[in-house]
Amino acid sequence: MRKTVKVGNKIIGDNHPCFIIGEIGINHNGSLDLAKKLISLAHFFGCDAVKFQKRTVEDVYTKEELEAPRQSVFGETNGELKRGLEFSYEEYLEIDKHCKELDILWFASCWDKKSVDFMEKFDTCAYKIPSALITDIELLKYTKTKNKPILISTGMSTVEEVDKAIDIVGTDNTVIYHCTSTYPSDNNELNLNVIKTFREKYDCPIGYSGHEKGVVSSVIAAVLGANSIERHITLDRTLWGSDQAASLEPEGLRKMIRDIRNLKGFLGDGIKKVYDSELPIKKKLRKV
Repeated sequence: MRKTVKVGNKIIGDNHPCFIIGEIGINHNGSLDLAKKLISLAHFFGCDAVKFQKRTVEDVYTKEELEAPRQSVFGETNGELKRGLEFSYEEYLEIDKHCKELDILWFASCWDKKSVDFMEKFDTCAYKIPSALITDIELLKYTKTKNKPILISTGMSTVEEVDKAIDIVGTDNTVIYHCTSTYPSDNNELNLNVIKTFREKYDCPIGYSGHEKGVVSSVIAAVLGANSIERHITLDRTLWGSDQAASLEPEGLRKMIRDIRNLKGFLGDGIKKVYDSELPIKKKLRKV
């Protein structure tokens, strides 16, 4: 039997409800109020968890990268942008409190070791390895030492790179997410059948992290066997920010979760039968 992974009070794996993550990421635009609204949105429509991104800016980016010109709502440089998108310890305390009040899980993609240590202060339920860092061997090893579920995105990665990462973290307590790292992704590059390939290759839950427009592809991913679906969420795709266009607005999130939750009923048990509800129609229409 395929392995399962326990994340907080939820189970990711076959024969369990699809674990749905509302990826807030940096769509909060540095606003705690907006972040809390997105958490509430995710909770209202039935997400199991929300996810943020955490960086120690001076460790992740070089001095030259931080000083590079980049116009944003925070200032004129890339550094001002990156620092503006990071929440403080006190702000994360508010996020932690809000999630606990709503009884929704939360965690983060950590881009460096210090960020992992920072998140340990909140005892979050899991760690996410973003596609950009799947080849960061030291970060993988360090995250593994925290003995929490590790969720790995595989965008812009070769099979060999995925294999090397799995060699380090193992398949116990690991979820592998198929992903295409463009924002938004072209429908012709989603390659959802990789979900089936991963299910055949790796003995652990397989998920799907999508950046495309629309919801149908994420529902198809669940049909193909994805045990977890992660989608960026926003209040409005026209808001400022690099990930907004690849995010689901409230109505899209509602429809996606509704359809994924109804999949068991849609698919049935595979046994051909005549339903009681069909009998009056059969009596009326069947002539021979």
